[in-house]
Amino acid sequence: MPTELVILGVLAVMAVSLWIPYIVGVNTAPEGSIPADAPDGFIIPPDPNVHRPWVRRAYRAHLNLLEQSVPFAILVFLVDRADGFTALTLWASIAFLLLRIAHAVGYITGTARFPARPLIFTAGWICCLLMAWAFFAA
Repeated sequence: MPTELVILGVLAVMAVSLWIPYIVGVNTAPEGSIPADAPDGFIIPPDPNVHRPWVRRAYRAHLNLLEQSVPFAILVFLVDRADGFTALTLWASIAFLLLRIAHAVGYITGTARFPARPLIFTAGWICCLLMAWAFFAA
């Protein structure tokens, strides 16, 4: 199996698991901090007056991963169908995975601030463009 598809599987597991920090944050909220009329204690999108900053960042990190991973996944599948995997697609996939891990960890912990987080996102976008180029070149 091509490494690009394995990386896509890892990204999928990451995407289906990144809701966990948000749920942990919501369920460990200080007593009385979430309004009683909130359905099951959840307020989406997270209200800055209710949720702690890292909980809001966890929610955004999950959405952000989905925003960038879905187009990347489609491009990987297109390149696979076109038999276009090369060293470029391999390294673009590896870089994309590492960037998405760094982005999620940095976003949730608050350590990746401006300009690091936007630069990480932009580098991921470039990986998507490289994968698109590989598809159109195949």
